[in-house]
Formats: sequence, structure tokens, C-alpha cells
Amino acid sequence: MPPKGNETKQGNEKSIDTRLSNISAAKAVADCVRTSLGPRGMDKMIIEPKGEVVISNDGATIVSKLQVTHPCAKMLVELSKAQDVGALLKAVEELLMKGIHPTMISECFQECAQHAERVLEDMSVKIDIEDRETLIKAAITSLNSKVISQNSDLLAPMAVDAVTRIMKPNGDVDLKDVRIVTALGGTIDDTTLITNGAVFKQKASHSAGGPVRIQNAVIGLIQFQLSPPKTDMESAVTITDYTQMDRALKEERKYLLDLCKKIKDSGINVLLIQKSVLRDAVTAQSLDFLAKMKIMVIKDIERTDIDFISKTLGCLPVANIENLKPEKFGRADLVVEESTPEGKVVKISGVQTPPEGTLQRNFFGKTVTVFLRGSNSLMVAEADRAFHDSLCVIRSIVKKRAIIAGGAAGEIEIALQLGKFARQHAEGAQTFCMRSFADAFEVVPYTLAENAGLQPISIVTELRNAHATGKKNAGVNVRKGCVTDMVEEAVVQPLLVSTSAMKLATECVMMILKIDDIILTRA
Repeated sequence: MPPKGNETKQGNEKSIDTRLSNISAAKAVADCVRTSLGPRGMDKMIIEPKGEVVISNDGATIVSKLQVTHPCAKMLVELSKAQDVGALLKAVEELLMKGIHPTMISECFQECAQHAERVLEDMSVKIDIEDRETLIKAAITSLNSKVISQNSDLLAPMAVDAVTRIMKPNGDVDLKDVRIVTALGGTIDDTTLITNGAVFKQKASHSAGGPVRIQNAVIGLIQFQLSPPKTDMESAVTITDYTQMDRALKEERKYLLDLCKKIKDSGINVLLIQKSVLRDAVTAQSLDFLAKMKIMVIKDIERTDIDFISKTLGCLPVANIENLKPEKFGRADLVVEESTPEGKVVKISGVQTPPEGTLQRNFFGKTVTVFLRGSNSLMVAEADRAFHDSLCVIRSIVKKRAIIAGGAAGEIEIALQLGKFARQHAEGAQTFCMRSFADAFEVVPYTLAENAGLQPISIVTELRNAHATGKKNAGVNVRKGCVTDMVEEAVVQPLLVSTSAMKLATECVMMILKIDDIILTRA
């Protein structure tokens, strides 16, 4: 039987209500980060369930810390792409209220996104990856809105040097090859970039007065345990008198002493021991033997760090005592334990290049360690996030070697060109959709001006006029409180960041539009 009129109406009303509910939930998430946009954006204080406090104006960090219950808001949190989504959702809401079908809105938005990408590419400037100054300008732009903006002159060149060092010949950049080690004490100015060494948060073993400073170090990385062996299955050994106990302890001691002697005979004087899950990686007795042999021990090395350590120190992990060969060891000029207010760290400096023909020679030296210092834990945590952001900016430029002017120059150009395209080529409802999409991008310059305490309407009007007269690089200068050429002001951003943000925001809105019902299932 065909559905009755009022059943269809109820179904339509339900799907409209679902969409509007989803849109309002997603807009609420987007509004959380709106005031954080730009160099004069506000910070948010996030108090976690355990009482820990995070202070940040990084949109992705703020959104990821939110505790949301609405399924659509959760989806937006997982995407962490709230930047342009809020304005586009508002446009969608108005279009739905005008009776335009969600499918038509989706198709128009997809076409608009492709056109917007072409607009951004047309206004972009191709750069040479060897142009260090331009890369530093882009890194400084990303750091300018952070708490540590006054240290951007120090951190931006570090980020550029780190990425260019780990860059592969084909242009790929794996940020796992940049390790950021944080420590309290000192200021951000004490931050150092270590290209020929490493820093470990694990301290050296002080058992039985073991050494904490080794010159001309021979470094071994072991994955086997320096502890008594265990049987593969659950078993119990019954000891009936003290002679049997004495014999068991002597055997255990002899077994451990043999292992330690083999390590000493191999020539190692700095030993890195991987953390073990099945049994103790090292016992107090083993540490005592190694200390007497003047071998420095750093234990609890994480399994996930093995690859980085191998690349940095030029040593290979050894899984069996019989495989301890000199060609698998790393060599460094100095390994020393240093004190910080947060605890002790081990610094390795002057790492020597492995000899020709060895396996580790191929991947040696393509890593960087950044030793980040700060006066308090909140500052250190925010500096860590900000430095990671600047690394991502440089990586984006390396991937797609083009930049565009900052200060919302790209967004206002999209709004202008799409508006013109809609007037000339679109028809009917399509015109409404395209103009709404274009107008949504004006929220970025509006918010930048608003957060800087300027007059948003007059600034956006001035910016539109500048772009209408062909000044494609004109943007909101929050320092001078006016519209200026952003390239001349050295405020630039990667083309890839702008195009990715715009495409992801459009995809997210299209995904929300396609949902017409929320069905809860029982566990």
C-alpha cells in the first residue's frame, strides 16, 4: 500500500528535525574554537576529569578534549576540522529552511569546493624548497598565534632545519623521525636542536654506584632479558632444605654473571635495555654486576622507540646474547646524565657514523631530537603542541611546494570569485547554494577582525574592495588594525593547509547533510 499523505509528512519532518539537530550540535562544537582564531585569539582553559589543566588556543587540541554526547558532534570532534564547518553549517541551515533538497545542496557544495580549490591555486606562489627564508616565514606565521610567539625567531628555524634534515629524496617527511623531548627548568630560549645525538627521559641506573658519564661510548641495544629464565608453562619448584635453596641461588647468580661477562667482553660500555612484558628485563643483581664492570645502564626503553634509536645512534637491536657483534653497536663521544627540575635525563652527543657496508649506514642520521625547555608544565605542553604545528606547516610546504597569503586573503578571494561565478553561471536554486557557500567564507576575516578588537564589518568591506581591485594578497593585518599586503608583511601559509581545510570542511558538511535519522541500538 502506498503511504498516506500525513505519514510522508511525518517522515519528512523527522528527517528535517534530525538534520537541524545535527547541525546545531556541530555548530556548538565549531563555536567553541571560533574565538581562538588568529594571532589575537583567546586561549581556552580545559580542566580534565582528573583535575589536570590544559591551556591552549590550538583548535584541534581544544576540540579533541571536549566531552560530547551528541553522535554528530562526536564525529566533528574526531575530525577536529571545526574551522570552516560552523559557517558552512549555518549556510546549510538557511538553505534547508528555504526548502532546498539536501542532495542538491551537497552537489552544489562539492562543485563549489572544486572551484574554490582552483581559486586558491591561481593565487598561490610556487616556491623552491631550498628557499629557507620563505619556509621560516611560514613557520613563524603558525607560531604567532601561540603563547610562545615571542620565541618564534628561535623555534621557526629549528622546525625548518628539522624537516629538511629528515626529508627523503622523494619529498616524503615522516614526523616520527623528529622526537620532541620536554623538560622543566630554564626557558623556551634554552631549547636546543640535536642533530648528532639523542636525549632520553629514562635516567641511568644508579644501582651499586654505576657510572653516569662515559666518554668514547660503545652503545649496545638489547632486547633480551638480564633476569633468571622462566619456563614456558606454569610450574612450581618445591625446595625442601636450605642446601637446595643455596644451589638454586648460586645457579641464578652464575647464569646472570655469564650474561654480564659476555656483554663486557663484547666491548659495550653503555647498555640500552628494552622494556619487557613477560618478565623483568633486568634484575637488581644484574645491575650490580654491570655497575662493577663500569657499564652504564639505561633501562625501560620502549618498544616503539627502537626504530628511532637505531636510526639515531647507528646501532642495531640484539635479540640474543650470541649475536652481540661489534658491527651492531653504536659509538658516541660522550654519554652523560644531566639533572633537570623534573628529573634526570641522559644526553648522548657526538654520535659517529657507522662504517661503510654496514646495514645501519643506509638509514643513519635521518633523525632529529628537539630538547624543549620551559619554566612550567603548562608552558612546556603548549610549546610542544606549537612546535609540532610548525613542523606540520613545513611538511605541508614540502609536499605541495606553494604558499598563499595569510590573514584570510584566500578565504575572501574564494568568497569573491565564487559569488561572481554564481551570478554568471548558476541557475535557480543552485545560485542560492553557491552564494551561501561563498558568503560562509567571510566568517574567517570577520572572526579575525573581531578577535583583534577591530570593527569587523568595515574591515571585511575594505578587504572585499581590495580584492575586487585585483589585490589578491590583501589580508587582515591584526597588528596594524587595517588591510595590508600579507606577503609583504611575511604572513604566509601553505597552499595545502588551506585547500585541505576547505575540502575537509565541505566533506564534513556533506556527511552531516546525508544523515536523515539517528537510530539507537541496544548493547
